[in-house]
Amino acid sequence: MNKEFIQEYREPKIVKESIFTGSQALAKSPKIYGVPTGIEGLDNLFFTVEVENGKVIKKTLGGIPAYSVFNITGVSDTGKSLMVEQFTVEQAHKGHKVAFITVESPANFVIASMKLRATAMGYNFEEFEDNIILIDAASHSVLRENIPDLLATLSYAIKEYHIKFTIIDSITGLFENKEVMARTIVRRMFNFMKKWYQTALFVSQKRSGHEELTAEAAGGYAVGHIVDGTMVLAKELIDSGYKAKLYKRDIGDIVRLFRIDGCRMSGHDTRTHFMEITETGLVKILEPVK
Repeated sequence: MNKEFIQEYREPKIVKESIFTGSQALAKSPKIYGVPTGIEGLDNLFFTVEVENGKVIKKTLGGIPAYSVFNITGVSDTGKSLMVEQFTVEQAHKGHKVAFITVESPANFVIASMKLRATAMGYNFEEFEDNIILIDAASHSVLRENIPDLLATLSYAIKEYHIKFTIIDSITGLFENKEVMARTIVRRMFNFMKKWYQTALFVSQKRSGHEELTAEAAGGYAVGHIVDGTMVLAKELIDSGYKAKLYKRDIGDIVRLFRIDGCRMSGHDTRTHFMEITETGLVKILEPVK
């Protein structure tokens, strides 16, 4: 037998602390409720079911499920960063602390963009700007290249500021040029969010070669298969009579589309919806495509 194999072999270990009965697991589970997003047209697309008078009825959750970890994916210029900035501003305006990990753009540029988002939403940014805790991984390569350092920094911020929401824009920037590590990195980030009971949004950049309305992002299916759910943002140029008829738009127009691609923690609308980025830079979810 190979000597190296003998040195590495050990008897299998029974991990008893990993075993729970259903009731034991439920006793540790948090109450799920809707977190309003600040994105018009989105909150009513999530629902739960209850039994009333012996009948199962569907009830709107009124936001994304609390403690969920969502992947926001799409190609460039589809509104991903706008969406997570709106969400951040909405939570901060409500008095919650939000960690925003900037991976693509330095913190000072990101906060300036959020101020614009707050103004468009009708909020006075100065009243709650310090509820947003920025972690500038864009300017500090050690945070981008060393996940343990990033998680240690984030855990310190969560404890110091009592943070309940975490945004990463973008998570694909954490495995740039090393996509073989994508699944490992995404799972570590996901498990961290669950450990700290964070409601989290991961912006995920899509390769331009991917089909517009798939959930696949850079790193393959690593993100979508691990997180609780994915929101897919897309844009299409109307360049044929077929598309003009399908979307009821003129040839030459740009159509923006939105779809929720799965959600483990609640029910959700499965249809593709039209989406709009307003003149003031806000994302709105519109009627479903028929």
